Amino acid sequence: MTKHGLFLLLALFFSIHVSAHGQDSLCVKADSMAVKPVEGKKKRDLFHAIGHAFTKVFRGFNELDTNYIEPQHYDYTVMLQNTNTFEEYTIESKSGQRFSFAPDWSAKIGPYAAWRWLFLGYSFDVKHLEKSNRKTEFDLSFYSSMLGIDLYYRKSGDDFRITKATIKDAVDKYILRDVPFGGLNVCIKGFDIYYIFNHNKFSYPAAFSQTNRQKRSCGSPLLGIGYTAHSLSLDYEALKTVVNNSLGGTSGGSGANGVEIDEDLCFKNVKYEAYSVSGGYAYNWVMARNCLFSASLSVAMAYKKSKSDDTKHNGFSLKDFSFNNFNFDGIGRFGFVWNNDKYFAGASTVLHAYNYRKSKFSTNNYFASLNVYVGMNLGLKRKYKKNVKQ
Repeated sequence: MTKHGLFLLLALFFSIHVSAHGQDSLCVKADSMAVKPVEGKKKRDLFHAIGHAFTKVFRGFNELDTNYIEPQHYDYTVMLQNTNTFEEYTIESKSGQRFSFAPDWSAKIGPYAAWRWLFLGYSFDVKHLEKSNRKTEFDLSFYSSMLGIDLYYRKSGDDFRITKATIKDAVDKYILRDVPFGGLNVCIKGFDIYYIFNHNKFSYPAAFSQTNRQKRSCGSPLLGIGYTAHSLSLDYEALKTVVNNSLGGTSGGSGANGVEIDEDLCFKNVKYEAYSVSGGYAYNWVMARNCLFSASLSVAMAYKKSKSDDTKHNGFSLKDFSFNNFNFDGIGRFGFVWNNDKYFAGASTVLHAYNYRKSKFSTNNYFASLNVYVGMNLGLKRKYKKNVKQ
C-alpha cells in the first residue's frame, strides 16, 4: 500500500470514528431533549385540565338555552338609576298593645358603569342634601343564570315616625300617626343565596341586571339559604312621654300619667340571629317584543335564636333548641324592563319581611328597595361583530 493509500485509509477510519461518536452524542442529546417535552407536556396537561374544569364550572353558572334567552351582545354598560328605600317596624305585647314605626323613605340617584357583570357607581340622597342623617344602607345583588346572591346591611337613622298605634280601645290607632320619635335604633345585616333550577331557560339577569334578554316566557322553582342578624333597641321612657304628650287633652289621655306602656315592651335591646331555608317560584312573562315582567315569591322557614349580653351563652346549644323558635319570613322580587339589546329602561323591587315571636313579645318588620333606571350598552363583542359584517 502506498503512502497516499495508507493516509486515505487512516483519514477514513478517523472520520468514521468521529462521526460515530458524534452521532452517539447527538442521540444522547436528542434522547434527553425527548424526555423533557414529555414532562413539560404532562405539566401542561395538568394545568390545562385544571383550567378546563374551572372554566366549565364558571360557564355552568351562565349556561343558556338560546331558544329562550338571548345572551348579552355588549361588553360595557352605562346607566342612570334612582333607588328608593322603604321600611317599617312593629312591636307588640301579649296583651295587644302595638306600635309601628317607619323612617322617612330615602331617594338616591346616581350614574353607574359596568364591564360585563361588574357594576360600579355612586349615588347621593336627594332628600337629605341639607341635613345629615345617621342612616346607613348597603344592598348588593349578584345574579347569574344558576345562582343569585343578596347582601344587605341597614342601620337606622334618627328620622322615625309612629305610623300607627294600638294602645287601648278608647284610643284611635291612627291618632299618633306621623308623630316623630327618635328613641328607636335598628340594625339588620345578612345574606340570601338561592339556586335556580331551570336556569338554562329562565333568566333572573334579564329582569334585574339587563345582562341578557328573555325571549320566551318561562318559570323556575327556587331553593335558598340565608342568614340575618337583627338588633333593635327602644327607649320606652321616651315612647311613654311621646304617647302621653300626644294624647294629652283627648279622651284617651290625661297628662304624663294617662297611658302606661306594657311592661313587655319595656325592653332596652333585642338581638337575635336567623338561619333560614327558603323555597319558592319565579316566572318571567314576555309581555310583548322586548318587554318583560318578572315576579318571584319565596317563603323561608327560619330558626331564630336570641342573643343576650352575656357572651358566654351566645353559642348554639342543643339544650336551647325549641320548635317555638321557628318562624316564617318572606322574600319577593318584581321587575319590569324594556330592552332592545342596545337600550333599556325599567323598574325593579326586592321586598324582605321578617317575623319574631315570643310568648310575651313579638316584632315584625319589612324593608324594600325600588330601582328605576335607564341605560345603554356599548362595545359590541367580537363574535357579534362578525355576524353584523356578514
